[in-house]
Amino acid sequence: RGAAEADADGMGLTDLPGELLELILCCDVLGAADIGRVSCTCRRLREACQPRGKVDVAILMNLFTYVFLCRWPSLLKYYSHTDGVSWLEEYKARHNAGLEAQRIVASFSKRFFSEHVPCDGFSDIETLGCPSHFFEDELMCILNMEGRKGLTWKYYAKKILYFLRQQNILKNLKEYLQRPTERQSFLEGAVLIDQYCNPLSDICLKSVQAQVDDITDKVRKVLRTKNPRHPSLASKAGEVLIPEVELQRQVLDAMNCVLYEQLKYKGNELDYYNSLNSYIHQVLIRRTGIPISLSVLYLTIARQLGVKLEPVNFPSHFLLRWCQGKEGSTDIFDYTYIDAFGKGKQLTVKECEYLIGHHVTEEFYGVVTSKEVLQRMVGNLLNLGKRESTDQSYQLLRDSLDLYLAMYPDNVQHLMLQARLYFHLGIWPEKVLDILQHIQALDPSQHGAVGYLVQHTLEHIERRKEEVGPEVKHRSDEKHKEVCFSIGLIMKHKRYGYNCVIYGWDPACMMGHEWIRNMNVHSLPHGPHQPFYNVLVEDGSCRYAAQENLEYNSEPREIPHPDIGRYFSEFTGIHYLANTELEIRYPEDLELTRATVQKIYSSGKE
Repeated sequence: RGAAEADADGMGLTDLPGELLELILCCDVLGAADIGRVSCTCRRLREACQPRGKVDVAILMNLFTYVFLCRWPSLLKYYSHTDGVSWLEEYKARHNAGLEAQRIVASFSKRFFSEHVPCDGFSDIETLGCPSHFFEDELMCILNMEGRKGLTWKYYAKKILYFLRQQNILKNLKEYLQRPTERQSFLEGAVLIDQYCNPLSDICLKSVQAQVDDITDKVRKVLRTKNPRHPSLASKAGEVLIPEVELQRQVLDAMNCVLYEQLKYKGNELDYYNSLNSYIHQVLIRRTGIPISLSVLYLTIARQLGVKLEPVNFPSHFLLRWCQGKEGSTDIFDYTYIDAFGKGKQLTVKECEYLIGHHVTEEFYGVVTSKEVLQRMVGNLLNLGKRESTDQSYQLLRDSLDLYLAMYPDNVQHLMLQARLYFHLGIWPEKVLDILQHIQALDPSQHGAVGYLVQHTLEHIERRKEEVGPEVKHRSDEKHKEVCFSIGLIMKHKRYGYNCVIYGWDPACMMGHEWIRNMNVHSLPHGPHQPFYNVLVEDGSCRYAAQENLEYNSEPREIPHPDIGRYFSEFTGIHYLANTELEIRYPEDLELTRATVQKIYSSGKE
């Protein structure tokens, strides 16, 4: 019945006290449409639902402020002031954005289960008819759902959010690169690289800068004990450079005391090739890094205290230089070189050569731009990405290639690497063709390599067009009678001891002769003529394991694999439940899994 219609006792919404009416309208079960209908009922309810000038601060200016911010508190940061905001319209927009996000996430599993999300798979998102921050907020709500359910939704929400944030960060990077050099902060550039490689982490320049400022304040305290009248202690220190070399030396001594003695920062010699060493927010958390990341931190603090240090793209070991002679001197002997990786040690030209073990020409002692610093940082990540072995998606390599090509879009070497990578992974064939066409236009001498990749990419596209529906494997089929295990069971490898979950099976080994030979499958008692299982392993890898090498896991637990949500919708505490797309392919496995779990784990966990 209508909102204001009296009930059997003669009492309607309009007869309720204001506080009780407010409580009802704030109920989570009411959507934007419901409240909209209530507001159309009568004047009193319309006034309760509409913004109306100055209202009681206790209810956050009006009812819809309260409703909106209680339901989506993370959105408050987008409103610098709340006066004049139509909260009813904001509520409707956020509600509709949530529905749109849920629709798109739900569609991804069906559309992209059998392949990597294609390069045009995000076209729906690029043309959103709603504010992007509302859309992202709903994706975060999905990712933050409690419990072990909704794994498939979380998997695709994460992919979409990853894409959206990276697109925004690339825009910010391109805007950064277009600024005049003097307005390109080295710290901001490092943060942009960090954000792009870790788009789901809460990393922002303001937070990183605040941590650097905190270190700078500690340096000032030390400096104050040594020289209470030091110009770096002035309120506007950093805006004006300190001309006297001795005063600059006092700053650097205080910095070394704070960074390396008090805070225990150090170069990460034991785990040098860890990508975390390149991310500035991780350098601040872990207080360790590689030469270039520690140099960016060191240089930033020095400049905030009025000391101008400059980056030096020294081979194998990034350095900073500090001018001891006339400013702008081109004589490399007029500079002292600082090794931030080596606890701020000050080096001569000769000592720099001892550091890397060979002589270098004068050009390597020259100052480099912020873009060249970013190029070297990204280059380090590229090399790490090539070294990856467990990450079969090569995400770091893909991200660092994106960054490099954002800075140097016509670099043929890296364009070719990107095309080969996508070709190797079997993803985005249409994008591969676009890249190859661009390479051919830039460098016709590459026609041999380009032609080879074009031919095989076109063949891949044709094969994909010829694919029919998914292969369905029935347990009742005679050729599957030897398959003992089922989808979703948590298993343990008898030989290597790893924990894993089954997401597919074949009645016999379906790999080629070369793989069978390399993996020494014929040495197994049953060789390749036994069921083999596709498993997701706890270390993040995907493997193909023989039946005789697997056994039930006596202590089943969640498998922390990045692709778990691609195949499963829920973890019950003992086994995984296949999502709709996987269940279509193995329609009889669910019941077998439940029966197996009931039989094996009779202790009553489920």
